[in-house]
Amino acid sequence: MANWVLKGLRSGVRSSAYPAQLDDAPGVSPGHPVESHLKSASAADVLVARCPTRAITRQNGGIAIDQARCVHCFRCLRDVDEPASWQPDYEWAMQASDAAAALHKLEHIFGRSLHVRFVDAGACGACMSEARQINNPYYNIHRLGFFITPTPRNADVLLVAGPVSDAMQLALRKTYEAMPMPKRVVAIGACAASGGVFGPSFAAFGGAAEIIPVDVIVPGCPPPPLAILHGLLVAVERKPPSTTAPPVPAAVEPR
Repeated sequence: MANWVLKGLRSGVRSSAYPAQLDDAPGVSPGHPVESHLKSASAADVLVARCPTRAITRQNGGIAIDQARCVHCFRCLRDVDEPASWQPDYEWAMQASDAAAALHKLEHIFGRSLHVRFVDAGACGACMSEARQINNPYYNIHRLGFFITPTPRNADVLLVAGPVSDAMQLALRKTYEAMPMPKRVVAIGACAASGGVFGPSFAAFGGAAEIIPVDVIVPGCPPPPLAILHGLLVAVERKPPSTTAPPVPAAVEPR
């Protein structure tokens, strides 16, 4: 036991310094494509055709990216003559609507003690695997005042992954309704944001906003832990939302 204590003292703090300073450690993010200006219209057509989720559209002599639909497949970056511009960051979280963002200032009400509930609403497992990492020693969300709770009755923020399968819609709605007011919903991953590659379909919806109000969207397939952490900070207004995409309109009526 004494050896472990000594080793810990020698190693010092190994947790990420984010958000006090940006984390540039190798592998923390795959980056994401952004609006690009291309030399030719044919190059834009190639990128549009290569996108499997129709996240790329032509715009003003270049391309625009629907971040909520992008699955980060790298098809617009690799093996093409004119690739899309790629931004190597992780602060992707977008506000789902300006009105919802102004309803409740959670940090002002709860300070730095916010409880988070995870719901897997039919995800493939990738987003939930990344979300679990925010509670490990490196990302350590406890240092920022976030805590995981097993019950929605104690939750302030709901993290949702998956396109919301038909079997999970009732469970998701009941989880949301069981949370006390005020509350926030963060949709993580392309599936929860737009349906991704699985929805809308006969078995899944077009994202969490089809079932419950969503306040913050974290794009990606899957989003890395720091992107999810940025989404939580945006939800409680401790970090500004991404400027690479406009706010996404809420798909259901405000609560």
